[in-house]
Amino acid sequence: MLLAPALILASATVLGLLGGLHLLFTFYGNQFDPRDAIVTEALRVVSPVISRQTTMARAAKGFHASHSLGAMLFALVWGYLALHQWPMLLQSTFFLALGMGVLLAYLALAQRYWFSVPQRGIALANVLYAIGLGLGLLAS
Repeated sequence: MLLAPALILASATVLGLLGGLHLLFTFYGNQFDPRDAIVTEALRVVSPVISRQTTMARAAKGFHASHSLGAMLFALVWGYLALHQWPMLLQSTFFLALGMGVLLAYLALAQRYWFSVPQRGIALANVLYAIGLGLGLLAS
């Protein structure tokens, strides 16, 4: 395997692992629960303004799960492209830019709203992707 696709695959793997752990933490454990029991209880009974058909706690669980699935989808698509469709990926400005754009968007969100572990992981995924992209473009 060439170095460039291996780096894109490594980037996708990092994001996939973060997404998988996030999904695991969403449904098992209390990692995303507030530390304050009063706040936790309030989230279980209060509805968002947009609809009374859910609660803030249920909505948060859904947001966490869909967020995880997005990261895992990125990992599966770009991992597949790096492993099995490298020439096509390298010729597609759209997919190369989309991959970098998604990673940069996740990095911006991580820096603004999240904590250090996902920040570092996403920064690593960005560096791996950027180097793989650069090497791939130089070699073509």
